Amino acid sequence: MKKRSAEVKRKTKETEITVKLLIGGQGKGKIDTGIGILDHMLELFSFHGLFDLDIRAKGDLKVDIHHTNEDIGIVLGDAFKKALGDKKGIKRFGSIAVPMEDVVANVVVDISGRGFFNGIKFTVPKDAAFQKDEGYSFEYANHFFEAFAKRLGMNLGINISSLNPDLHTNLEPIFKGLGIALDQATQIDPRRKGIPSTKGVID
Repeated sequence: MKKRSAEVKRKTKETEITVKLLIGGQGKGKIDTGIGILDHMLELFSFHGLFDLDIRAKGDLKVDIHHTNEDIGIVLGDAFKKALGDKKGIKRFGSIAVPMEDVVANVVVDISGRGFFNGIKFTVPKDAAFQKDEGYSFEYANHFFEAFAKRLGMNLGINISSLNPDLHTNLEPIFKGLGIALDQATQIDPRRKGIPSTKGVID
């Protein structure tokens, strides 16, 4: 089978980002975004999704991490979309529940061509969503996932059944789960001879 790979570069007045991706690799991640916790989460995503992923990002971190965080999601989504091409034969759907300590993250994906993400869902006190680690938060994670989902054309759902006091412990099973679910969705089903849509196309 032809290698499904892509290299995407994006440069703005705020960020300069390069993503190299191989779907169906060995899970080798080389991540340098300038945002430590995001580097670690994307390494987990790469490892558990068996994606070979090289991300190099420079951004206006002296202002804040918003532009860099969101633009990485944009470029990563573009890279997956480019690598998947016409999406012929892919399984399209993926889902997984991943536990870590008292947290269980449920992640579901549909590479439908219709990018949608409506935030991480959980049942907790309102102030729990304001946890921070190295300046990172659920809000930044939501911005990253929204950019990624919309640019890839992926319907993404994330639900956490309970919250740990540590943000890292909450985010880790999410990123692991996203890697596993996306690996499922991007795999080729040998029974599927065409594009997995009754429309005959996935944009």
